[in-house]
Amino acid sequence: KGWAITERELEQRRTAAVERDGLDIRALTLINPGNPTGQVLSREDLEVICKFCAKHDIVLLADEVYQRNIYDPTKEFISAKKVAMETPGCENLQLVSFHSTSKGLIGECGRRGGYMELHNIDPYVQTQLYKLASSGLCSGVAGQVMTSLMVTPPAPTDESYDLFQKEESDIFESLKRRANSLVKGLNDIDGMTCTPAEGAMYAFPKVELPAKAFDEASAHDQTPDTLYALTLLEETGICVVPASGFGQKEGRVGFRTTFLPPEDELNSAIVEFKRHHEMFCEKYA
Repeated sequence: KGWAITERELEQRRTAAVERDGLDIRALTLINPGNPTGQVLSREDLEVICKFCAKHDIVLLADEVYQRNIYDPTKEFISAKKVAMETPGCENLQLVSFHSTSKGLIGECGRRGGYMELHNIDPYVQTQLYKLASSGLCSGVAGQVMTSLMVTPPAPTDESYDLFQKEESDIFESLKRRANSLVKGLNDIDGMTCTPAEGAMYAFPKVELPAKAFDEASAHDQTPDTLYALTLLEETGICVVPASGFGQKEGRVGFRTTFLPPEDELNSAIVEFKRHHEMFCEKYA
């Protein structure tokens, strides 16, 4: 259902990687809430992933930078660390959790700051990571200040608390409106389907294209969604990422887009998405 994960899918992917491709799998990256899909994983999904990694001695890299960006009131963010600590069979799971000021609700892309927490990571490996971090330059002062504010925001007794709460609420509610507007706008286009953006900053629609578009893409040694994305850029100036770059299921065509532009610009972009799609389908009908 939606972008839910299953143990069977994970085991099939691992078997193919190990037996067919000869890979030695050391780590698995988890992004929750998701990029590019915008899904928010359930506790059941997280348990499946954590147990799978623990079973096969795979380090789990949990990118959780969008943990505050959850727009579906029926969903909640649950950290991989919480699941690992509470799930039998995950006692020895090796986990690295990431958070950042550059993404998520703060979204200060120019303020380069963040942290990672190491759980059940070998002490020697930890010393090597500290050595690597110490040998480079530290993040800028602004990034360090932002990271500090992220983990310890203003308290109710602080003078800045009310303003902080208002600004944060305004940002969140605007993102929520934009997420709903974009998904609805894409679903209103004939030939596009998009699951709800439950969290993060992305929508990941599926696009149905005429057969001639596949022939045109093949003639130029491109995937169909690369052809689609390039014509979208040329015709409208809208830049999206072809879904083929994310290892989507064979036969699926789509793209990743974001709802970060201001609301008025996003609404104009939705109109342009529709205009381009109709033009594209007519051209290759």
